[in-house]
Amino acid sequence: MITLYDIVPVLVLGGVAWFWMDTLKAREVALHAARAACTRIGLQLLDETVAAERTRLARNDNGQICLRRVYRFEFSDTGNNRRNGSVVMLGRDVDLVQMAGVLEAVK
Repeated sequence: MITLYDIVPVLVLGGVAWFWMDTLKAREVALHAARAACTRIGLQLLDETVAAERTRLARNDNGQICLRRVYRFEFSDTGNNRRNGSVVMLGRDVDLVQMAGVLEAVK
């Protein structure tokens, strides 16, 4: 007979697997948003990557609780320097792209 002690580890592993896969998808979307923002303004995305900075719970525009993830990236305007930018994600949707020293913010 299946007991609670048999089900709990399966549920925990399932939750960890879901979180991992959801994080990979969100990171992919954030990378695409950073790349698109750099291309649109004529800047160079350095290292072709984004790095997770923080994750927490937040509410989206519909009032639903979701994960708010902030990814950071580096870009260059001259090719000889590194500037910081960030992509804020609510769930799997891009909420904001910020780039240091660039007046244009994308929402």
